[in-house]
This record gives sequence, C-alpha cells and structure tokens, in this order.
Amino acid sequence: MVNATAPARPRHLVRRALASNLVDKLTAPHGIDRYLELVDPRWVVRETRAEVVAVERQTPGTVTLTLRPNDTWAGFRAGQHVVVGVSIDGVVHQRCFSLAGSPHRADGTLELTVKANASGRVSKHLVEHARRGDVLRLSEAKGDFVLPVPAERTDHLVFISGGSGITPVLSMLRTLVDEGHEGPVTFVHYGYTAADVCYRDELGRLADALPHGRLLLGLTDEPGAGDLDGFFGADHVAEFTDDARSIQVFLCGPAPLMASVEEHFAGLGLSDRVHLERFGLPPIDPTLDTGDGVVAFERSGVTAAAEGTVLETAEAAGLTPKFGCRRGICGTCTTTKTSGQVRNLVTGELSAADTEPIRLCVSMACGEVAVQL
Repeated sequence: MVNATAPARPRHLVRRALASNLVDKLTAPHGIDRYLELVDPRWVVRETRAEVVAVERQTPGTVTLTLRPNDTWAGFRAGQHVVVGVSIDGVVHQRCFSLAGSPHRADGTLELTVKANASGRVSKHLVEHARRGDVLRLSEAKGDFVLPVPAERTDHLVFISGGSGITPVLSMLRTLVDEGHEGPVTFVHYGYTAADVCYRDELGRLADALPHGRLLLGLTDEPGAGDLDGFFGADHVAEFTDDARSIQVFLCGPAPLMASVEEHFAGLGLSDRVHLERFGLPPIDPTLDTGDGVVAFERSGVTAAAEGTVLETAEAAGLTPKFGCRRGICGTCTTTKTSGQVRNLVTGELSAADTEPIRLCVSMACGEVAVQL
C-alpha cells in the first residue's frame, strides 16, 4: 500500500533548510525568497503566498476568491483582514481585504470577496482578471475587530453590514456555526436589491443552523422585498431587540450606514456596545484645528500645500508613495516625519513636533511639516 503522506516530511525538511539563516546569508542581499519566486512564487519559505484555487463572481462587480496559502501562514481570527499584494503590469500593489471564511475550514483555504471600487486599481483588477492559478502575496492576519472568545459571548450578538462590508461579519457568523454557538444571534445586512446581496442563500442556511439565529435583509431599492424597508433607524433596531443594553453589535459597511448606527447607539449612551471595522476614514471632525498645512517631501525635493491627508497631498503633488488600506491599519504607508506636527484623523490626537514615524493615510499636516519621502 502506498503511503500518500510520505513526501510530506522530506518537503518539510527541505523548506526548513531553505528558511535557515545560513541560506539567507548565502543568498544576501536579496534573500532566498527572491530566487525561489523566480521559479515558482508558491515556493517562498519566509513570506506568505497564496494560490487562487477557485474564482466565483456571485454578483455584478464582485469576485470571490478561494486561496490556498503556503505553510508560512499562521492562521487568523474571525473578523481579521490581510494586506494582499497583487502584481499588475510588473508592479506589486497592496490593499487590505477582510477574510470571509471560518478559521475552522477543514481544507485550510482562505476566502476573500472583493468589490470593484471605481478608483481602486487592485479591486478592479481582481474582479476583472483574477483566475485559478494566480498567486497573491499575503501579510499576516491583522486587526482587533474580532469575534469574542466563547466565554465572552454572553450577550445577544448582532451583526450589521452593508455591501462588501459583509465579509468580516460573515466570517464571524460562519465561525459561530462551526463552533456550535447556542446563544441568540441576529445578522442584519443591507443591499440595494436582492441581486446585490453576496452569499444570500448561504446566509439563510447559516442563520437556520444556529439554535437562536435570525437573518434580516434590508433592501433599500426594493421596498417590501426584504425584511426591513428603507435605511437603518430606530424602527429597524426594534425588529431585533427590545433592550439595546442586552446586545453587542459588530458593524461593517458603507460610511453612511456606520454613521447612522454609531449615532443611534451613542444617543442611547451605548457606544461601548458597538464594535466596528471601517473600509475608509471616518468623517473628518470639523472642530479639529489643523491650520494651513504645508508638507515638504524631503527626498523628492517637493513642497506642497496640504490637500487632505499627507498621502493625498503627496499624490496631488505627483508622488507615488506606497500605501495599502488608506485607513491607518496596515502600516504600508508609514514614513518618518522629521519636523512639524500632524493630526491623526482616526484618534484626533496631535503628534509631537520631533522626529517620529507617521501613517501618511491618516495624518493631516498642522502648519509646516517635513517627511522623508
């Protein structure tokens, strides 16, 4: 009888040898991965790569990718995201996408659902061109928007999403099913029409698989076709609870939906009950004093009046700094500020005036600022 698992150990030993510090020194300055990926990008031993093993286009303008990562992948928690690197015309571009699958998936594959953004080079490329056999770069899983551990799931869990914001909360819902969660769960999803709702059939099956699960669809452009009419409001909350203090909300979706949910629960004094993941920056607080910003990009020899964030200012000045999420999470755009102060648009905090690293995508210049770019 042939032992189908026999080659696993030799392959594992070879990978361990290739990942050794000795091999890395011998292949300096580029490192072993730079040579291995010339042969096959899946062979790298120090970085995570993932092969696209299935492609499905569920709704217009979206693509669902099933990925098989190499053995450098360390796993994830439901709700987390990854920075995905995609080669387009010979240049690797990076963007953040939430993982949609359960970390308990038996075959170890990962799932991403990407919606094409009109100005998104990576999202449009994936929606239009992704195919089986493609190999993507992956960061480690990131983010603290995660499903609570079982011991902390004592409240009614309410997931609210809209559009492509479904992915991280879908990961949470799938995980609850895999883990046999028995408490009350309500999944609320908003879309324009039924045809725009990714995973529509599966959502119903997942809700039915939970002893106290419920699915509510809000179809804003099809009155009467869903469970909720119109946009989020107090009347919608009344559909899933009569005591907002008894629920924990996990929220991800378009900015107007998120603002409505946040405002509603803040008005009840229950902001701490809302946990969220943003796809973009929150609205800029008009009370924040940023002054008349000017940014000097020292390495480029360019000085420009501030136009939005430091990243947006650089782009408006014709520069092309690296970036990923554009929401202050992935760290791809982190650059050293050598002088001046910036305002963090997520926290509202003002930086120190001395040298320090800043994330360009969430920093706004306050007065004169210099950065190493």
